[in-house]
Amino acid sequence: MFKKFSYEPKLVFSDVICVLLLCWFWFLLPSKLFLNPTSYVVEASNGELLSAAIAKDGQWRFPVADTIPQKFQQCIVAFEDKRFFTHPGIDFLAMARAMRQNLKAKSVVSGGSTLTMQVIRLSRRESRTVWQKLIEVILAFRLELTHSKTDILKLYAANAPFGSNVVGLEAASWRYFGRSAGSLSWGEMATLAVLPNSPSLVHPGKNSAKLIKKRNDLLDKIAGLKMIDQETANLSKLEPIPGKPQQLPQNAPHLLNRFKAEEQALQSTSLRSTLDFDLQLKLNALLKRYNNRYRANDINNIAALVLDVKNGTVLSYVGNIYQPENKELESHVDMIKAPRSPGSTLKPLLYAGMLNDGFILPKTLIPDVPTQINGYSPQNYDLGYDGAIPADRALSRSLNIPAVKMLQSYKYQRFYDKLKKMGISTLNQPADHYGLSLILGGSEVTMWDLAKTYMGMARTLNHFNEYQGKYNPHDYDAPRYVKAKRDERFDTYETQLTSTIDYGSIWNTFNAMEELMRPGEEGLWEQFSSSQRVAWKTGTSFGFRDAWAVGLTAQYVVCVWVGNADGEGRPGLTGVDVAAPVLFDIFRQLPNGKWFQMPKHQLRKMKVCKQSGYKAGEYCRETLEELVSPSGEKTGLCPYHKLIHLDQTATFRVTDQCESTATMVHQPWFVLPPAMEYYYKIKNSDYKLLPPFKPGCTDAGSNYVMEMIYPKNNASVYIPVEFDGSRGKVVLNATHRNSNAKIYWHIDNEYVATTKSYHQLAVSPPAGKHTLTLVDENGERLMQTFTVLDKEKGKH
Repeated sequence: MFKKFSYEPKLVFSDVICVLLLCWFWFLLPSKLFLNPTSYVVEASNGELLSAAIAKDGQWRFPVADTIPQKFQQCIVAFEDKRFFTHPGIDFLAMARAMRQNLKAKSVVSGGSTLTMQVIRLSRRESRTVWQKLIEVILAFRLELTHSKTDILKLYAANAPFGSNVVGLEAASWRYFGRSAGSLSWGEMATLAVLPNSPSLVHPGKNSAKLIKKRNDLLDKIAGLKMIDQETANLSKLEPIPGKPQQLPQNAPHLLNRFKAEEQALQSTSLRSTLDFDLQLKLNALLKRYNNRYRANDINNIAALVLDVKNGTVLSYVGNIYQPENKELESHVDMIKAPRSPGSTLKPLLYAGMLNDGFILPKTLIPDVPTQINGYSPQNYDLGYDGAIPADRALSRSLNIPAVKMLQSYKYQRFYDKLKKMGISTLNQPADHYGLSLILGGSEVTMWDLAKTYMGMARTLNHFNEYQGKYNPHDYDAPRYVKAKRDERFDTYETQLTSTIDYGSIWNTFNAMEELMRPGEEGLWEQFSSSQRVAWKTGTSFGFRDAWAVGLTAQYVVCVWVGNADGEGRPGLTGVDVAAPVLFDIFRQLPNGKWFQMPKHQLRKMKVCKQSGYKAGEYCRETLEELVSPSGEKTGLCPYHKLIHLDQTATFRVTDQCESTATMVHQPWFVLPPAMEYYYKIKNSDYKLLPPFKPGCTDAGSNYVMEMIYPKNNASVYIPVEFDGSRGKVVLNATHRNSNAKIYWHIDNEYVATTKSYHQLAVSPPAGKHTLTLVDENGERLMQTFTVLDKEKGKH
C-alpha cells in the first residue's frame, strides 16, 4: 500500500515532464519564421512585374512566392541537399560525412546542413557553434512536421542571400538578369543556385572564374542526374554570368506608392493588380512621347487612368511620367490622387442631374447673355453670346454662361449634394463656400473620383437589362486595383428602384457628350478621329493650370490630366489642345466596343417645341417627338411661344384699344426676352421679330419691350483711368423690341442722350449710386440702379 502510494506521484511527475517537453518542442518554432521587412511589389494581372521598392532595411527581398520554379528546385536540391525529399530535416549521412571531412582537414570544409536546417539558420542568424547546430537540428525536424517540402523550398528561395543587398530568388533574378525567375534558362538558374553557398562570388569583375566553375560543375551534375541532357548543359555553360546589377522595372511606381499607403488590408507586401501589362507599357510610352513634346512649353506632368466598366477595375494607372533623375519636375507626385480644379468636367453631371430631376429636357433653351450675379460675371471662353442655346449644345460647346444659368436654376446646394452622392470626395467645404463657381471649376476633384463617377454612370446604364430596370447600389463603388478570384461586391446584390441618376438621363447625357466634331470650350474647332463612338468632355482650369479630358464607352472610362504638379499655369494648356489628343490616342490602344444600349423602357416619347426644346404648349406650331426620362413630365410648358394679336392684314400688332376683336388675327409667335433676342437673332437668321404695333396702339405693358444688357440692375461698375490719365467711360448697352425705336436716356432724372436702333451709350458718371431711366417713343419706361465704384475701391 505504502509503496504503491509513493510510486504514483513519480509516474505523474514524469508524465508532466514529458508533456512539458512536448509542448516546448511544439512551440519552440515561431509561428512566423521570418520577420524581416520585404519589398513592396506590384504585378500586372498576368503576374508580370510592374514595379518594386526596396525593403525598409535596404535589402531587395521579395515576399514568399506562391510557386517555385521547377528548374530552381532541381538545381538547388542537386547542389545543396540531394536527399532533401526523403530525410526528416536532418541528413545523418551528410552530417557523418561532414564530420569525417572536417576532422581529417582539421577545419570546417563541409557543413552537412540540409536545406531545412539552412532555412532555420537563415531565420535565426545565430553564430555557428556546436550548440547552435544542435538547435538547428531540433528546429529543422520540428519544421518538417508542419511544413511540406515545397513550403520549405519556398522559404529558402525567398530568404537565401544572393550577394550584395539581394535576398531571395525572385529579387536576384530581376537584379542580375532583368527577368522573373520563372523565365530563366538552365545556365542562369544554375548560376543563382550556387550563389547562396558563396554569395560574394557575384561581384561584377571579381571571382568570375570561380563562379563559372561552380555553375558548370552544377550543370554537369544535373546532367548526370538526367535532369537535362549533356548537350543542354554544354550550351548553358556558354551563357555569360551576371554583370552589374540591373534596375528593377518601374512601370507603375505611383500605384506601388498607393498600395504602400493603403495596403488594402493584405497580409503581404506583394500585390497582384488588375492592370493589363501590355496596356500599361503602351501608355507609359505614349504619355512619355507627349510629355517630351509638352515640356517644350514648360508643361512637365501628365497622367492617365483607364477603367474597365464591366468589372469595375483599373486597367492602367499612370500617375505621372516617372523621371526621378529630374527632381524639379516633381514626377513623384501621383496626379491621379491629387485634388485639382476640374474646369468644365462637371458640366455633364449637372446636365444629367437636371434631366433626372425634371428641370430641363435635352434641348431646352438656356439663356446665353451677359450675366452678373452678386458682382460675379461669368464669361464664355470665346467671349461671345448666343442669346439662347439648347442645353445639349451648350454642354457639347462647354459654354460657361448657360452652365451658370442652369446651376442658378438647379441650385448649387442641390448639385453639391448630388456630387457627393456620385462619389466626389474632395468637397470639404460647405456648399455656400463654392456657390455658382462649382460648375466652372471652383472646387477640387481628383482624377480617381472623376473617373469613378463617370464609370458609375456607365455601369448603371449597362445594367439596365441585367437588373430589369432596377439599380445596383454598388455601381458608384470605387474601382478595384487588387486582383481577386471573385468580385464579392456583385456576388449578391440588392437592387433598388431609384438611383442618383436614372437610365434615361444618363443615356441623353452620353449622347450629348458624344459629338466628336464640335467647338470646344476653348472656342476652337477640333476634330478627333476615333474608330469607336466615345462620349467625352474636356476641361481647363482658371489660369491654364489644369487640362482635362475624360471619355467613355460602354466598356472603358479614360481620364487624362496634363499640367504642372506645382500648379504653374502655361499658355496653351487647355483640355482640347493638350489632353484630348492623348485621350483619343489611348482609345486607339483599346479594343473597339459597342455603344450603350438604349434603355427603351426608361425613355418616354414627348412632344417638344422644335424651337425652344420645352414641352410643347398649345401655341407651339412645330413640334418634335423626343425620347426623354420619365422625370421630363415635371418640366414646364414652353414659355416662349405666345399668342399675339394682329390686325386683319396681319401686318401690325394691335390691342382692343385700337382694333375690334372681331377683326383681329390671332397667331402663335416664338418670342424671346429682349436681351436673349438681341443676340439670338444675330446667329439665327430664321428668327422672326415681332411685328410693330399699329400706329395709335400700345401693348399697355402686356409685353416688356426694353431690357438692359449692361449693366444689370443693382450692378457695380468700375470706370478705369485711361493711359493719358483722364477718366474713362463705361458703355451702357440696351435692347428694344422694335429695331427702329428711339430710346431717351436719363441718369438721375437728367436727360443724357437719344439712341436709335443701336442702343449703346458711353458715359462717365461720378462715383456713387445712380438711377438709370430709359424711355421709348411710346412712353414705355425702364428704370434700374447701378453703382460706380470710386478709384481706390475699384483697384482694391
